Amino acid sequence: MASAATKTGPAARRWPLLAEAFAGEGRAWLFVFKTVLALYLAAWLAMWLRLEQPATAMITVGIVMHPHSGMVRAKSFYRAIGTLCGSAFGLALLCAFPQQRVLFLLCMSLWVGLCAGGATLYRNFQAYGFVLAGYTAAIVALPAIGNPLGVFDSALMRVSEVMLGLLVAGTVSDLVFPERLRLVLRQGAREHFAHFIDFVRGSTGGSIPRAAMEQAHLRFVRAAVQLEDQRASVIFEDPEIRARSTRMRLLNQHNMAAATSFQSLHHLINRLQRERRDAEVAALIALYRPIGAALTTSPADLHDPAVLAPRLRACAQQLPALQAKLRTDLAPGRAQLAFDTGATVLKRFLDELCGYVEVELALRGRVQRGGVERVHFRRGNDATGALVAVLRSFLTMSTLSVFWIASGWTYGASAMLLATIFSGLFAATANPLASAFTMLGGYAAGMLAGLFAAFVLLPGSDGFAMLVAATLPLLLIGPWLAAHARHAGIGGGYALGIVYILALKNPMVYDPTHAFNDAIAQVAGVALAAVAFVFVPRVTGSGWQRRRQFRRLREQVVEAACAPLDGLSWRFESESRDLFHQAIVHTRPDSRESRELLAWALAVHESGRALIELRQQLRASAAPPEVREAVERAVQAVAQLYRGPDAVRRQQAEDAVREAIGVCAAAPALRPRLYQLLGALRDDESPLASWMPAGEPAHAA
Repeated sequence: MASAATKTGPAARRWPLLAEAFAGEGRAWLFVFKTVLALYLAAWLAMWLRLEQPATAMITVGIVMHPHSGMVRAKSFYRAIGTLCGSAFGLALLCAFPQQRVLFLLCMSLWVGLCAGGATLYRNFQAYGFVLAGYTAAIVALPAIGNPLGVFDSALMRVSEVMLGLLVAGTVSDLVFPERLRLVLRQGAREHFAHFIDFVRGSTGGSIPRAAMEQAHLRFVRAAVQLEDQRASVIFEDPEIRARSTRMRLLNQHNMAAATSFQSLHHLINRLQRERRDAEVAALIALYRPIGAALTTSPADLHDPAVLAPRLRACAQQLPALQAKLRTDLAPGRAQLAFDTGATVLKRFLDELCGYVEVELALRGRVQRGGVERVHFRRGNDATGALVAVLRSFLTMSTLSVFWIASGWTYGASAMLLATIFSGLFAATANPLASAFTMLGGYAAGMLAGLFAAFVLLPGSDGFAMLVAATLPLLLIGPWLAAHARHAGIGGGYALGIVYILALKNPMVYDPTHAFNDAIAQVAGVALAAVAFVFVPRVTGSGWQRRRQFRRLREQVVEAACAPLDGLSWRFESESRDLFHQAIVHTRPDSRESRELLAWALAVHESGRALIELRQQLRASAAPPEVREAVERAVQAVAQLYRGPDAVRRQQAEDAVREAIGVCAAAPALRPRLYQLLGALRDDESPLASWMPAGEPAHAA
């Protein structure tokens, strides 16, 4: 090692900047190489095919390129849809109002606003498709506003250039040192599987502190949302993953359901321990211990689903006999009811854990056999937040339209186009004002580099090879910055700026006056899109939106109590997690707000899941009418509590649940679910404890 250091040391000292640039930068430089190759290949093909604006194909490549080929395909798919929809709308709009500029710009502003609102409702590249639909309409229609007869040719040419860029980006990403997203997905899913199994195995000896449970819940939620996000992109890359997509959704559903049951079980054990009810605690831990034994194998098989699945099924078959034996050692009444509640939750957890392991085993098999239940990951979208984004983008475009019409600004179309692009792009970011000015700085730097290349380096060159030689040193700066998360905003702005201002055409046109005026208009458009967030504040990540998400998270319990039961379990598990993830990702870690959100998330999951299963059990039972009425009153009282928590509603919910427990002597199978709800209402570590009467023992259920 010392010898190697001695050999490399002088070289590093002799070329410090070069050594620093290449140290640990292999992936970044590979991405730069692929991006630059795709950019120039798209430009050459566009010129060879005699398309009007090769720059459009280059911009498309710069926008969709990503280190992973699956991401490129996903972005390309939604960009293609957005391009076709935007082109069709732009064409229809100019045909409808060929000589009525006010109505044309009004409808264009409304369209851009609606697309920006759609971008805030969807995730990943689906949101990007809405952004594309907005500004493609502007790309097609605005340049043809003075020549309506040429709008069809303009639309056809823009679509051709965009599709060429998509084709080139996808081909280069797939053929030149491809990095497969499916490998990341598989590795992430297996790591989460191993972590979850280890966590369950290590927790079978007793209670888990509330703080540890909250952090585990946070990890489980992030893993569930990340798995769904990656699955939604990788299906474009790999036909095998596409065929397994339904099972991957089911795997995620089993994992979320098992995590909820796991948390409910430990909340119950923790409550019983705080009440000093040692006999019930010992009995539940003894019932829980065989699961840990089933998960404990040789080190080589600890995470092998082929080994774990039969052991867990054998454990599930032995559980009823052990449950009956442990129950006889407890005093009748309250002790047995608490044990029955824990045993019910434990059985549910074991069934879901078995399902999780078996689906994981099926996914690792080479051949997929048999049908599979279809579930979906439901997102928690905020329509009101989307309306704010619609209003902001509409006002931005309307203001610029009024200025353009009143001033007769020759380059108003360029300003409108850039404002359209960035209004949609910034709408879904957490800090749009900072992002806008960061990208504006990168965009301005890219334009300066483009002006230098266009009017200093290119005029003396001849042929495509000289075009590459003159622009390559300046062009690769953008992809290199974009490859580093810390400078991604600057890099994206720089790449757009230099390609826009180079404005490669077929044939090339050198017009300094036009270029400088166009650059000023473009900067004005980006700046106006940024300033709009001062007058109509951001939505994504704002305190206003987090409060709405917080309220909607609580209202998941209301949905659990009132919504139709068919498919409600998977809708509840996925939507509540997505809402929690949206809120927590914009909350400062370890802050009071973060801890409060975590506490409510755990309470929502426990109460909501208990309500769903209580309703399912009630529907399947032959309980008499008075039992059904009492249970329904308890369900609705808990729903009212989570709709607007206060001391009165908490007490009303507790009274209703206690009444239902008493009435359910004729239907004892319903009592464990009700007892679990009562424990959640009186948990002294729950956020509901703040509405307990002063001096009353909070955990006495």
